[in-house]
Amino acid sequence: MSSFKDKSIIVTGGANGIGQGICEFFAEREAKVIIADIDDQRGIQLQKDIVSKGNSAIYIHCDVSREDDVKKLVAQTIEQYHAIDVLINNAGVSKFIPLFEMSLKEWDEVINTNLRSVFLCSREAAQVMKTGSSIVNIASTRAFMSEENTEAYSASKGGIISITHALARTLGPKGIRVNSISPGWIETNNYDELRDIDHSQHLTNRVGKPEDVARCCLFLCNSDNDFITGENIVLDGGMVRKMIYED
Repeated sequence: MSSFKDKSIIVTGGANGIGQGICEFFAEREAKVIIADIDDQRGIQLQKDIVSKGNSAIYIHCDVSREDDVKKLVAQTIEQYHAIDVLINNAGVSKFIPLFEMSLKEWDEVINTNLRSVFLCSREAAQVMKTGSSIVNIASTRAFMSEENTEAYSASKGGIISITHALARTLGPKGIRVNSISPGWIETNNYDELRDIDHSQHLTNRVGKPEDVARCCLFLCNSDNDFITGENIVLDGGMVRKMIYED
């Protein structure tokens, strides 16, 4: 069974929500976690929490839409840990603004944070990653189905799935695998306050948790699963498999 002991793991958007869950999950498995985020207060606190449990973590301020920040993230990681074994491109923003009210600035913010970041982080990290390394991009089921006024977010997540298989093809000769995960409803705040209907509408009879995404990341990054690349895994409790008609 592959071990993540002493492996260096960059998690973008790692200070909160799904990213925080991924950081904690890998830290518990003795990985060296790099928390990349713009939320300094939460990032520093998470670093302290992980270290207080005897595990290894550093926080690096990084706006993943900015090329200079991403280059600094990679350089500081190499300086600290001398390698990048796993990159989890998780950072993202969701802005659901009516189509005719959305400005170009708001569109660009979503696309640049969610999609351009995957390009920048993957390009920079892949230059120093060695054979056997892995990249996982966090997409969304909104790449496949939509509610109204989700154009920017849906476009960014669809782009993540497309760049995933392109990167898998490009980085394959370097021995770097690239996959994506498309989560559905992952509750990151008040799980205990969810209603019965929230859970029962899922085929699994429950809403997802950050650790569900973290376990999937662990599976994809495990070197025992090195025959998987260019793939997208839908992680949504079966919701996209439901056929729904209006009564």
